[in-house]
Amino acid sequence: MNRLKDPLEPPLATKVCIEAIAYALPERVITNEDLARENPTWDMVRLLDRTGVEERRIAAADETALDLGYRACLALEQRGKLVRGEIDSIIFCTETPDHPIPPNSCILHERLGLSPHVMAFDITLACSGFVYSLGIARGLIQSGTSRRVLIVTADTYSRLIHPADRSSRCLFGDGGAATIVSGLTDDQLKIADNRLNVVDVSFGTSGAQYERFIVRAGGTRLPRSADTAKEVSDRSGNTRTAEHIEMDGLGVLSFFNTTIPKAVRELLDRNNLRIEDVGSFVFHQASKVAVDGISRSLGLNPEQLVFDMRTLGNTVSASVPIALQRAQEAGKIRKDRPIVLCGFGVGLSWASALINP
Repeated sequence: MNRLKDPLEPPLATKVCIEAIAYALPERVITNEDLARENPTWDMVRLLDRTGVEERRIAAADETALDLGYRACLALEQRGKLVRGEIDSIIFCTETPDHPIPPNSCILHERLGLSPHVMAFDITLACSGFVYSLGIARGLIQSGTSRRVLIVTADTYSRLIHPADRSSRCLFGDGGAATIVSGLTDDQLKIADNRLNVVDVSFGTSGAQYERFIVRAGGTRLPRSADTAKEVSDRSGNTRTAEHIEMDGLGVLSFFNTTIPKAVRELLDRNNLRIEDVGSFVFHQASKVAVDGISRSLGLNPEQLVFDMRTLGNTVSASVPIALQRAQEAGKIRKDRPIVLCGFGVGLSWASALINP
């Protein structure tokens, strides 16, 4: 038997929107000059050319991804964009949780003092994680399960990087972002200010390439031990242990260059759009060489590309929302043209979203 609709029940949302984004960064700054003093043999000029990073924020010893995510939530609240009683779902995306158990989302739920009726769960994706979370939030809202979802994307990759691993240490920074995703009816959307309508989202996975970016030890497959703590150096002179990030830089870059342009074109094709119709492309801030390669393959002009790594580095799951928010603050996002968001990395995985301002 079909349930009779309550005449007082609000109508189902027909549009899903990014309502607001805030971000939080650690206070500690590590510059390229700092790294050069510590590692005189590192060619920082070449590394800057490839990464596009001059400095990065690094979490304090007692500062976690949960702390950064919570601070981003407070920043949203201070702007009047996070009303605790209106949140009905939390998605926390991180690969550096406070504990193996329980998930960060449940601890954040306690910190925010939210209702016991709130759904809360974590996902463990990294650089594709924001767009994946956006797609999950969109599904929750379109199904009527949720009306306002809090997405928190935060990582402290500095915990996973060996200090003598040049390839990773120069590239990554720590950071967190909080995003409110809400459902609106067509009538509400007409009067909404500064909301970004999520039109379409697509996803992809290449699990066969999972070893191209991996931390081998520390889980149940390979627990930490004296053996996993032994240092090894690769052919490029990067030192790490099995408990640290191991990245096949050339393999990952090849994946980006072959997979991401095709995925973006497929998203645009199914929405009858051309590259030149898009006002802004906000890619995961992987590295300068990666973003430049994807941009060239797609034939983007400089005004279409959002690149914001110089002072932050690669902030993993938080990079797309931080780059989008900072571009909006700087007036670099056109309000009359669609936006494409695209995250890609660990898994290997990718996801793209088409957004209308």
